[in-house]
Amino acid sequence: MVDPSISSKMQSALDSVFADLAGIRTGRASPALVENVICPAYGGTQRLKIMELASITAPDPAQIVISPWDKSIIGDIKKGILEANIGMNPNIDGEIIRIVMPPLTTEDRDKYIKLLGQKLEAGRVMIRQVRADEMHEIKKKFEAKEITEDEKFADEKKLQEITDGFIAKIEEIGEKKKQELLQI
Repeated sequence: MVDPSISSKMQSALDSVFADLAGIRTGRASPALVENVICPAYGGTQRLKIMELASITAPDPAQIVISPWDKSIIGDIKKGILEANIGMNPNIDGEIIRIVMPPLTTEDRDKYIKLLGQKLEAGRVMIRQVRADEMHEIKKKFEAKEITEDEKFADEKKLQEITDGFIAKIEEIGEKKKQELLQI
């Protein structure tokens, strides 16, 4: 029988890919683009992610608004975004930081589509690695005479069906992200 934890292992690989893809900039503003940027806060004594320092919203498709909980670190957050070199120009507007998203150039779109392909392939590799590990376990059980040859083939078939399902989900996520990138 296929290990029930296989689906959860593959799901965590899928979640990892999904989180990775959220950081790829499309023409739309998204809090995910800046939430994991690390800022030297409180005079450089701590290094925290922006999502740990402020609320992040995207009030419209072309703008991100960062509202720090502690207004004294607003300059640190702006500095962290600039140092991250993610192609964004934050502006302090009173007690908030506004980031207006410049439209993507054709060159940017091509670069991000290439990056998308690399991240999707990394996700497929993670899923295949989980499958390979389980295939090895099935083979060990067969060689130890714990399962019959029929059970071995049934388990391998079931494992391949699970794998195909997760690969299809990665393809679906990738296609949606590609459409976002191509949208002007």
